Amino acid sequence: MDIPAGVMNTGRIIAVRGSVVDIRFDKKLPPIHSLLRAGDQHQIVIEVLDQHDVNSVRGIALTPTQGLARGMLVQDTGGPLQAPVGKGIRSRMFDVFGNTIDNQGALNNVQWRSVNQAPPSLAIRSTQSEIFETGIKIIDVLMPLERGGKSGLFGGAGVGKTVLLTEMIHNMIGHHEGVSIFCGIGERSREGEELYREMKAAGVLPNMVMVFGQMNEPPGSRFRVGHVALTMAEYFRDDEHRDVLLLIDNIFRFIQAGSEISGLMGQMPSRMGYQPTMGTELSELEERIANTDTGAITSIQAVYVPADDFTDPAAVHTFSHLSASIVLSRQRASEGFYPAIDPLQSSSRMTTPGIVGERHYALAQEIRRTLAQYAELKDIIAMLGLEQLSLLDRNLVARARRLERFMTQPFFTTEQFSGNKGKLVTLKDSLDGCERILRDEFKDYPESALYMIGSINEAKKPVQHATMMQSSEAEHGSSKHQS
Repeated sequence: MDIPAGVMNTGRIIAVRGSVVDIRFDKKLPPIHSLLRAGDQHQIVIEVLDQHDVNSVRGIALTPTQGLARGMLVQDTGGPLQAPVGKGIRSRMFDVFGNTIDNQGALNNVQWRSVNQAPPSLAIRSTQSEIFETGIKIIDVLMPLERGGKSGLFGGAGVGKTVLLTEMIHNMIGHHEGVSIFCGIGERSREGEELYREMKAAGVLPNMVMVFGQMNEPPGSRFRVGHVALTMAEYFRDDEHRDVLLLIDNIFRFIQAGSEISGLMGQMPSRMGYQPTMGTELSELEERIANTDTGAITSIQAVYVPADDFTDPAAVHTFSHLSASIVLSRQRASEGFYPAIDPLQSSSRMTTPGIVGERHYALAQEIRRTLAQYAELKDIIAMLGLEQLSLLDRNLVARARRLERFMTQPFFTTEQFSGNKGKLVTLKDSLDGCERILRDEFKDYPESALYMIGSINEAKKPVQHATMMQSSEAEHGSSKHQS
C-alpha cells in the first residue's frame, strides 16, 4: 500500500543491504533514532542511525527485511522507538516494540515513553551502600552484591550462568518487595518460555515484567531490547518510587548485536573485530542503572565470555561497570562444585569492613587466604601425595576442602534434575558455618558430610546416622561373640 505523499514526511528506498537500508527524503530529513515504517502493511520498522548526506539517511531494520525493494515508499513516524510503562505492564511479556507476546489480551492502563533516556544526574544519586542478600552461601560470604549496584555472572558456554540467574530470581522474588524485570537479549526462546512457566507456577508473576529480543531476531531488535527494559525499570524507580530488580541475560549479546550493526553500517572494526563505539554503547546502557533518592535499580547480568578468555574486550569493558563480579569456572563444574563459582577470581567492592562489618570482612579474607594456599599446594599434592606435606599444611588442606564442599548448595531451580531439595541460607548461617570450619570443629567429619547442604547444622545428621550404625554393628558383633 502506497502512502500518500502529502500526508506525512515520506521518502524512497535507494538501497537495501541485509538489515541496512538507505532512504532518500526530499522534504525533511528525519533526526537520528527516528522510526521509519515500510512495506504493504507498514510492518517493516527501520531506525535511523546515520544522516548520510543532505537528502539521505541510513537506518537499521528492527524487523526482517523480506519484501523491501528500491523505490518503495517509507513513512517517517515522527518519533523514536517507545516502550509501554505503567501499572498495566506487570505480569506481562513483551517484545522490543512493546507488543505483548504472552497471548493474554490487550494492554490497559499504560503510557508510552521513548527508550532513549539520559542517566540520572549525580546530584540525585544515592551514596549509601547496602548489601543485597541472595541466599546463596558463596556469593553472600565472599562477593556480596550491592543494593542499587550492578553485578555480573561471567562464564563460558554451559557453566551455569542462566541457572544461577534463575535461582537468584527464585530466592529474591519471595522477599524482594519491589518489581522484577527480566530482559532476555539474544538468548534461546526456550529459556524464556520455561522461565515464564516457572514464575507463573511460583505465583510471582504479578510483580514481574519480561522483555525478550531472542537470538533469531535481527541485530537491531537485540540491540534495542535492553533500552526497552531499562525504560520500564526507570518508570518503577522514578514514578512509583519502588526498588527494581533488573536481570539481564545476556549482556554479551547486546555487545554482539552492536558489533553486527557496526559491520553492516560499514564502520572500521576495532580490536578483535568489535565495533569502535563499544565502550560508548555499553556505557549508555549501564549508566542508566543507578540508585537514586526515590528508589534503586539493582541489576544482575549474565556475561558470556568467548572461549573462556577474560581478556576479551567485551568482558574487560563489562568488568569496569560492575560492583561485583562472579566468575564461573569450567574446572569447578567438572569437579562437581555447584554453583561453579571461582572464589579466587570473583570479587566485590562491598567486601570492606565499613560496609559488611569487621567480622564478615575478616572471615572472607581468611577463607580466601586458605583457598589460595590450598591452590598453591595442589601441584605438590599431585606429584608427591598428601603425606609429604607438613602437619600444618595438611590441616590447612583439610580446612580448604571442607570449605569448598560447604560452599556448594542445592538449587530450587535444579530440583527436578538433581533430586536434591533446594536450600536458601541466611548470611548469618553462612558466616557461622565458615567460622566453625576454620576453627576445625568439623575436622573429624567426612568431607562428604559438608557437600550439598544448607546450613552447617545439616552436616551432623549423616554423621550421627553413621555413628549409630557403627555402634549397632559393634553391639551386634559382641552379642554374637558372647553367644
